[in-house]
Amino acid sequence: MTTHSFQTEVSQLLHLIIHSLYSHKEIFLRELVSNSSDALDKLKYLTLTDDAHKDAAFEPKIDISYQDGDAKTLTISDSGIGMNEEDLKENLGTIARSGTKNFLNKLTGDAKKDSSLIGQFGVGFYSSYMVADSVEVISRKAGEDDAWKWTSDGKSGYEIEKTVRKSAGTDVILHLNDEGKEYVNRWEIQTIIKKYSNHIPFPIHLHYEDTQYDKDGKETGKEQKEDQINDGTAFWKRSKSELKEKDYNEFYKSISTDFEDPMLYFHTRAEGALEYTTLFYIPKKAPTDLFYADYKPGVKLYVNRVFITDDDKELMPVWMRFLRGVIDSEDLPLNISREILQQNRIMAKIKKNSVKKLIKEFGNLANTDSKKYIEFYEEYGRTLKEGVAQDFENKDNLIDLLRFKSTKVDGYTSLAEYLDRMQDDQNIIYYITGEKEGSLRNSPLLEMYNNKDVEVLIMDDEIDELVMPSIPKYKEKELRSVNRSDAADELKSDDEKSSEKELKPLLKKIKKVLGDKVKDVVASTRLSDSPSVIVADQNDPTVQMQEVLRAMGQTAPQDVKPILEINPTHAVVKKMQDMRKSKAFDDAAMLLLEQALLLEGVKLDNPPEFVSRLNSILGKAL
Repeated sequence: MTTHSFQTEVSQLLHLIIHSLYSHKEIFLRELVSNSSDALDKLKYLTLTDDAHKDAAFEPKIDISYQDGDAKTLTISDSGIGMNEEDLKENLGTIARSGTKNFLNKLTGDAKKDSSLIGQFGVGFYSSYMVADSVEVISRKAGEDDAWKWTSDGKSGYEIEKTVRKSAGTDVILHLNDEGKEYVNRWEIQTIIKKYSNHIPFPIHLHYEDTQYDKDGKETGKEQKEDQINDGTAFWKRSKSELKEKDYNEFYKSISTDFEDPMLYFHTRAEGALEYTTLFYIPKKAPTDLFYADYKPGVKLYVNRVFITDDDKELMPVWMRFLRGVIDSEDLPLNISREILQQNRIMAKIKKNSVKKLIKEFGNLANTDSKKYIEFYEEYGRTLKEGVAQDFENKDNLIDLLRFKSTKVDGYTSLAEYLDRMQDDQNIIYYITGEKEGSLRNSPLLEMYNNKDVEVLIMDDEIDELVMPSIPKYKEKELRSVNRSDAADELKSDDEKSSEKELKPLLKKIKKVLGDKVKDVVASTRLSDSPSVIVADQNDPTVQMQEVLRAMGQTAPQDVKPILEINPTHAVVKKMQDMRKSKAFDDAAMLLLEQALLLEGVKLDNPPEFVSRLNSILGKAL
């Protein structure tokens, strides 16, 4: 026997599950049955495709039994692929995904809120410890002679020792605590299986002791019985006409480890030259690992109801990684390898058709139920934007799905709706990018556009900086960022152009003071209330883009300097025109730059110097 410690994250997760999920404790049975179903899927695949396993007897079945009395136990057994010693360590003692730490950091200590988060994460085997003081796992891997026993009380660690099992498969034996004793009950188990696992595509049998009575109601003895308690059919193969929303919701929970109903689902049966079935779900809340490189894909691939894989990120585009569900093909070969799968024409066609179908469904939702669509967009809008940047084939249709805040309307608006509101002589769609919506709405960059009643789209998601440059035009109208130096050219009047010439000596003087801190100093035609603002040269990355690049671990250009625009009509600037060269002028010039940087969310290189300059100017003013 060998003793092992749990990985730190496992210990934390176990503690949180045990203390946060009392209101959902029955899902432990759903999780264990789902694990058994996965094990049967994997062995079935091997018996059909691997010569070493083709002669193995395969009788797929999940058995549930229980023992009453002083020591109450509940056992879930399967005839699946099984585990050896290394598998037990890897699957039951470790959580390999880096998203786990982020998940643990999000937990609040509020049981109600945490139970929702844990539901999104998927608690799997560890949910057993909500109802059990200790758990034994006896398993024998298909094709191997040795069986192994894993034992733990779910606290500090676990023990593994050799044991005996007649055939491949796994037994999970729960030694129930006071919280779990209610599950030593035929009707309770049957109800939970019907609720969560009715559509597991393998028979689930319940073993129980039935009391016999004569016609007078007198007990005559006890009989051991075994009943199948689930439908045991491939849910996605059933006709849509015979399924209700409740059925779809229950199946979703059985494959997703989510507590909540899905936000949306789409069930498609394709017939003709290519035959396949897809059932896709969109979770109500974005998966916790959505923005991690090692995210777990949520789509399973079957061939004629035989499970092939559930961890291939190529089944659907990366930007659709929020999907949960099933693809079942009639035409793929059973023994297809992952490498061949990624290059297979049939799979490529299924993927292409499915993506187009889903994008069309999203568009239909946007047109028929805008409120529901915004719920979807608030969870998954960022991934749609990724699609715009990555999916050239579907780019135009994805652009129509994007939604933005605006200076003209409440809530969200589309580019098509912006076009409908454009002024007759307006040829450009304007937008502003940055970190916070509130700051952007009050940005000096918007002053001219507000004064001229020109709508500007508000883009406060950091991914906008990467995506919007990939949309140079929409319906023949150019998109232009107001954060850039050339954004205001179209709206300049002749008077404004002439005032720029008058200001040239002052601009030159300020530029000399600021030196290499700026790329240029120019007169602004976009400002009315503010004295200054910074913008990026049309060919340079904006301040926000530089921050995004750094956050992504990429090297941002070091020599990019902003352009400082100053307002010729502002009292401060007018006063500076009358000032002779002095320290006060130099301080004022620096403050024009520094306040513009602060408004753009840029950290100053030397805050103490800024404060000193500000105090100096204040002292003179007072």
